[in-house]
Amino acid sequence: MNSIVAIVGRPNVGKSTLFNRLVQRREAIVDSVSGVTRDRHYGKSDWNGKEFSVIDTGGYVIGSDDIFEGEIRKQVKLAIEEADIIVFVVDVEQGITPMDAEVAKLLRKVKKPIFTAVNKVDNAMRDVDAVEFYNLGLGDYYTIASINGSGTGDLLDAIADKIPEPEAIDLEAQELPRFAVVGRPNAGKSSFINALIGEERNIVTNIAGTTRDSIDTKYNRFGFDFNLVDTAGIRKKSKVKEDLEFYSVMRAVRTIEYSDVIILVVDATREFEGQDEKIFWLAEKNRKGVVILVNKWDLIEKETNTMRDYEAKVRKTIAPFTDVPIVFISALTKQRLFKAIETAVEVFENRKTKIQTSKFNETMLEVVKNFPPPATKGKFVKIKYCMQLPTLTPQFVFFCNLPQYVRDPYKRFVENKLREIYNLSGVPITIYFRQK
Repeated sequence: MNSIVAIVGRPNVGKSTLFNRLVQRREAIVDSVSGVTRDRHYGKSDWNGKEFSVIDTGGYVIGSDDIFEGEIRKQVKLAIEEADIIVFVVDVEQGITPMDAEVAKLLRKVKKPIFTAVNKVDNAMRDVDAVEFYNLGLGDYYTIASINGSGTGDLLDAIADKIPEPEAIDLEAQELPRFAVVGRPNAGKSSFINALIGEERNIVTNIAGTTRDSIDTKYNRFGFDFNLVDTAGIRKKSKVKEDLEFYSVMRAVRTIEYSDVIILVVDATREFEGQDEKIFWLAEKNRKGVVILVNKWDLIEKETNTMRDYEAKVRKTIAPFTDVPIVFISALTKQRLFKAIETAVEVFENRKTKIQTSKFNETMLEVVKNFPPPATKGKFVKIKYCMQLPTLTPQFVFFCNLPQYVRDPYKRFVENKLREIYNLSGVPITIYFRQK
C-alpha cells in the first residue's frame, strides 16, 4: 500500500502550488489571497520508482484569528495522526510567524518523517534568509520555489528515501478480493451494502456523513466471495464542520489504495459532479478497477432516452477513460443489485487478465503493421515486439526503434485497440513504448 504524504502549513505559503507540482496537474486553485483552498485535494505522485499519495490540507478562515488558529491546529493534528510523511511548508518572505511556531510545536512531538519546505526561495538572498527556520527545531530544511520547481527535486529525493521499497509481487498468491464502495456522502453506499447482505450491517440515515470509518463486510453468496468495504463519503471542504471529517476522508483515500475494485456510488438525483469525478480519477490513478453505480434510479422520472442521456453525460465527464461499466440501481427497491455485483466481479477478473506473449505479438503486431505510427520529422517508427508486463494490473510494453516519436494520439489508438480485442472493461491500462 502506498504511503500518504500530507502537506501542512498556514494559508498562502504555497501548499497548493507545491501540491500541483508534485502531482504534475493543476488540480488545486492557486491565488495570492489566503484561504483559497476550500476543497480537499488528493493526488498521486512518483519519484525514483516510489509511488505515494499526496493530500493538500489547505485550511481557510472564517472570523477571528482565534478561529483561524484553531482550524489550522485541527488540520495538522489529523494529518499527523493519519499520514505517513508530513511536509511542513513555510514562507521565506514572512519568516517565522506565531502560527508557524505553533504548528512546529505539534510536529516536534511526533516520530514520523517531517520535512520543512521553505518556499518562495528563488534567489541567493532568500537562500540566506531561510537560515532563520532552523529556529523551528525541526532539523534540516529544504529551500524550494514551488512555482517554478526549484529545489523540489531534493525534497522529493528525501521523501522517496523514507518510503519503503515496493514489495515483491506474488502473482500467484490471491487473497480475498476487496471491493471498496465509495462516493459522496448520502449517495447510498451503506444502503447498497445493507441491501446486498440482507441485514442492517451499517447505519443508514438521511444525514450525510453517518459512516465515519471504513467497514469491512464479507460477502459469500451466489458463488461470489469477496470483502465489501463501506467507506466514509468524500465531500467538499466547504461542507466540513467536524474534525472527524478530514480523518474519514484520509481513511477513504487509503481504502481506495488498498482495494482491487472501486464501486463508485452516484446519486441519480444529482449530476455527476466534480467530487464524483475526483473520486473516479483517484481510483484511476491508483490503477484500480472501476464500476459506476447510479443509485436512487427509482426516484427519477423517466422518458425514452433518460438512461442513455445520463450515461452519455457521465462518459463525457470521465473521458478519455470511458470503457467503464455503468449500472443503474436502486438500493431501496433492490433493482439491479445482482447485476452490480456481477459487473464488479467481471471487472476484477478483467484486471487479472494475462495474455500469452506469442499470441499477443501475433495479434498486436498485425494491428500496428496495418496502422503504423505517423511519421514525425521524416522519422518512421517501427514496432518490432510487444508483451504484457508481469504486474498486478494490465501494463503493456511495445519495443520500437524511435519511442520518442510516438505521440499521445497513437498511444490512445493502441489502447482503444487493446480494449476492443481484449476484455478490459473497467480497468485502467498502462502502455509503454521502449527502445528495442
